[in-house]
Amino acid sequence: MPGVTLLGDAAHLMSPFAGAGANLAMLDGAELALALAAHDDLETALNAYETALFPRAEEAARQSADHLVDFFQPDALRIMRDSFTALTAGGADR
Repeated sequence: MPGVTLLGDAAHLMSPFAGAGANLAMLDGAELALALAAHDDLETALNAYETALFPRAEEAARQSADHLVDFFQPDALRIMRDSFTALTAGGADR
């Protein structure tokens, strides 16, 4: 539909297990504002915003899906402890 776009959870619905939803929504709003400011034409601005929208959320969506599975494993506490330890040590998520 012309002149309409999505942001936040409406644009990239995912489980809360990556803890990224609010951050992505704020980033989406900022990116949409920048696209609107950079383009005179609304549709051009929306296309520029939407082109970057999904790749930007892809990593958070992957982490969310992975953590959703992890949280329901029999050894979920160990998995999450190791994951958070790696994050705080500057390592990879898994």
